Amino acid sequence: MSVLHRLWSLMPRSARREALFGAAALLAPRLARPEPEGRGALVVAGYHSAPTGLGVGARRMLAAMRADGLEPIAADLTGPHRQGPPGPPIVVPDGPGTIILHVNGPMLPWGLLTLGRRAVAGKRIIAYWAWELPALPQDWERGYAACHRIWAPSRFCAEVFARPGHPPPAVVPHPPPVPDPSARDRASFGLPPGAFVALSLFDATSSLARKNPLGAIETHRRAFGDSPEHLLVLKTHGTDHAGPAWAEVAAVAAARPNVRVIAADLSRRDLWALTACADVLVSLHRAEGYGLAMAEAMALGRPVVATGWSGNTDFMQGPGCHPIPWTLVPARDPQGTYDMPAARWAEPDLDAAAAALRRIAADPARGRPAPVRLPAPDYRGALGWPA
Repeated sequence: MSVLHRLWSLMPRSARREALFGAAALLAPRLARPEPEGRGALVVAGYHSAPTGLGVGARRMLAAMRADGLEPIAADLTGPHRQGPPGPPIVVPDGPGTIILHVNGPMLPWGLLTLGRRAVAGKRIIAYWAWELPALPQDWERGYAACHRIWAPSRFCAEVFARPGHPPPAVVPHPPPVPDPSARDRASFGLPPGAFVALSLFDATSSLARKNPLGAIETHRRAFGDSPEHLLVLKTHGTDHAGPAWAEVAAVAAARPNVRVIAADLSRRDLWALTACADVLVSLHRAEGYGLAMAEAMALGRPVVATGWSGNTDFMQGPGCHPIPWTLVPARDPQGTYDMPAARWAEPDLDAAAAALRRIAADPARGRPAPVRLPAPDYRGALGWPA
């Protein structure tokens, strides 16, 4: 390890973040002014190779635009932004057009810097942002100077991103998920055929306090005790990098005889299959920018028991949806992903969630609502292009 690398590693995480993003903001290409019309090459830039929510959003937008007759170009920033293994080389045509970046505010100048001055010159820049709290960290302010417009996946996010002097954010939801399960069944996941299975999906490295698997475990205990006929499956990934927060969840889960943990990597089709094997999806989150797992469960015709606050309220409506009451409390995140002591998020009512689980388990008809097809986003309208 070089001396500079050693000194860098000794700096506090916040100082490293500020140094990196501050330097990127100084060096990033400046936007064309006034805002270009945007016709020309259409580029979807983001973490196309990453398993994160931003990565899923970028991939789905790319596929949906192509299905809609548009011809977007993919620019994969995964490797340069250290979000996963490098993808294919980034090739963006020079000249006019529109670049949509699935890169959140603090890293948006870095995204422009990665694309390069010639790629950015003359193009309209649209930031596709997602965030989970009703306030933004200060370092997001850099992102406003690095884009002409902002798209958000939900009304909750759009309200957070609104700023005087900047065009109002447009709500452009994620494309409706299209189920594509593999042939795997319950037996292949080690689940008994006759049990009532509740499923909770989350990334252990994102913020366990926000995803709240401890709330799901406690809700399941209040609903069913130690009944072997009622299982809770925690599907997660990234546990090797989640530290003490995951150790606490793992210990609580291990103490419950009817809680199973699946931490192995699964393909997208196997994740679809696992969701199809469940009787209900449980998401007692404290905040969501959108809620992809809930939308996917609804597309499969699975009931959803979820906190009735934040991004998922845009679409979590109708038969099979069980929004759980909540109260706002100070946001506390030991993992530091949401290090905003003054911000607040939702604390779900676990007794109400347990009652919803018991109702679904007791009534098979209630547990199998019709699959829900969410509305498709109007990309041409959001871009201002004729149909």
